[in-house]
Amino acid sequence: MVRGGLRLILEDQPDIEVVAEAADGAEAVELARRLRPDVCLVDVRMPRLDGIEVTRLLAGPGVPEPFKVVVVTTFDLDEYVYGALRAGAVGFVLKDCGPALLVEAVRAARAGDALVSPSVTLRLLRHLTTHWTTHPAARLDHPLSNREIEVVRAVARGRTNQEIAAELFISLSTVKTHVSGIQAKLGVRNRVQIAAWAWENHVMGRT
Repeated sequence: MVRGGLRLILEDQPDIEVVAEAADGAEAVELARRLRPDVCLVDVRMPRLDGIEVTRLLAGPGVPEPFKVVVVTTFDLDEYVYGALRAGAVGFVLKDCGPALLVEAVRAARAGDALVSPSVTLRLLRHLTTHWTTHPAARLDHPLSNREIEVVRAVARGRTNQEIAAELFISLSTVKTHVSGIQAKLGVRNRVQIAAWAWENHVMGRT
């Protein structure tokens, strides 16, 4: 029923086609590797392999050609959110978020961006800042330039590339170049992981 509902929402969009459905995590990995879809929607709780493990196998460290995985779930527990993002997911949306946000998450993933449900984002950042307060540690050395740090802070605050360009008075292509360079230097694969790095390494200040 859930898969059928998601299919109806997505196939109602003129620019989205659902190429396959999987009844469990192992089948999801097999179908994804065979069909190479632009975006994979993965539930956290699935038989045989859970969504975190499926995400890790499709998009995690060491995957040579990682998929763009969006986790869709009813369960917004912190360990699921953080586990999914650490495993390489580029989005995390709740099933009750509404059709519009689900479609937006798929399109964002396809375009190389990332989308996390707003309520989940707030809790994730609150968790990171709480950890910083209760476990103060010196900020790690990093290879980023001052300009790249400005871009990182903007990404961590949820700014789009267009908004970053306007705020920093640089071109859109320059922003994209900075984001790509930041990902390469930090060894991360998407904007959500850039944001997590920013908060974990205390480059955001106390704002």
